[in-house]
Amino acid sequence: MPKLNENFLKLEKNYLFINIAKKINAFIEANPDKKDNIIRMGIGDVTLPIAPCVVEAVKKGAEEMGVKETFKGYEDSGTGYDFLKEAVANYYKSFGADVKPSEIRISDGAKSDCGNIVDIFADDNVVLITDPAYPVYVDSNLMSGRKVIYADCTKENGFCAVPDKNVHADLIYLCSPNNPTGAAFTKNQLKAWIDYAIDNKAIIIYDAAYEAFITEPDIPRSIFEVEGARQCAIEICSLSKTAGFTGMRCGYTVIPDELEVEASDGTKVSISQLWGRRQGSKFNGVSYPVQCGAAAVFSEEGREQIKVNLEYYKENARIIGEALDELGIYYTGGKNSPYIWLECPNGMKSWDFFDYLLTEANVVGTPGAGFGNNGEGFFRLTSFGDREKTIEAVERIKKLLKK
Repeated sequence: MPKLNENFLKLEKNYLFINIAKKINAFIEANPDKKDNIIRMGIGDVTLPIAPCVVEAVKKGAEEMGVKETFKGYEDSGTGYDFLKEAVANYYKSFGADVKPSEIRISDGAKSDCGNIVDIFADDNVVLITDPAYPVYVDSNLMSGRKVIYADCTKENGFCAVPDKNVHADLIYLCSPNNPTGAAFTKNQLKAWIDYAIDNKAIIIYDAAYEAFITEPDIPRSIFEVEGARQCAIEICSLSKTAGFTGMRCGYTVIPDELEVEASDGTKVSISQLWGRRQGSKFNGVSYPVQCGAAAVFSEEGREQIKVNLEYYKENARIIGEALDELGIYYTGGKNSPYIWLECPNGMKSWDFFDYLLTEANVVGTPGAGFGNNGEGFFRLTSFGDREKTIEAVERIKKLLKK
């Protein structure tokens, strides 16, 4: 009989959003007349369509797959086509980050890479994760039996954790703008984490999936805008929120050429080479038509078209934030992020507020407790919804909380 990886038994039985779906379905079963009245502001899925030039690029790529002379089979490198890596590198240069095409590896999204990147690191590494955090960071490491420690993100520090020099870590997960809190690190705050990582000979796994929502000049779009990052950081990004690729799946991971670790025999080993070896064994790459569409995202036309969608979501965030301001409720996010992280009113617990909002206003959000201990008492709303439904939802919330 095969033995289980019993580290899986240490996890919550269901992924957070499965639990939310079960609660919604139970409510609908008990209240079938409310089914069409529910407004979902929980899961961070986009609602606007892919930009027109991206659609055309995908169509063209698909048409090329139907012609013998332009058909593409397995991609030779498995790291992405050069035309897409060059487009991504030029995008980085547009906001002052120097990244070479050869340092970019195309993937099927940030979630996969955030979970899979730790395959190349030993299970006895100590992993530091900010709390609250996107569940994938924690779950991926608990599955391998690694020791996970936490850096507190709280109301007192604006949900931007500060490194503790008295605590050692080997791997560090940072996300900015943050999911779920919407808080974003300034350059000085990121520099403190970079210095901490260098002092600990640690590696930062930096999730930049929401960088396109940044509006303030002191908030870096990439960790590689900050001095020292190339010595200690891996950056993972996604087109899901930037360009609506949640249903198409494409992202990229950047590993600087100089990023190395020391093996047990004292030799220096390239992190980029190890990740390439892992991906070559377990991943066959992103489809050619999708990569064609992704390259169009970074064209001048593409960036103008996706800007329209981004501004739409930013305005939704502003509408939500304005309502919370009117109610006098503390929150972070909304300005540099599509997420709004609010303090539950009247000292309510996260899941209690979820139930209250669902039953009384038919609005769905995400309980902060699902993101870690420091998420208790907080709640996440997303700005990725339809404009009319977003306005209707905030009106319902205002009416409910003004009682």
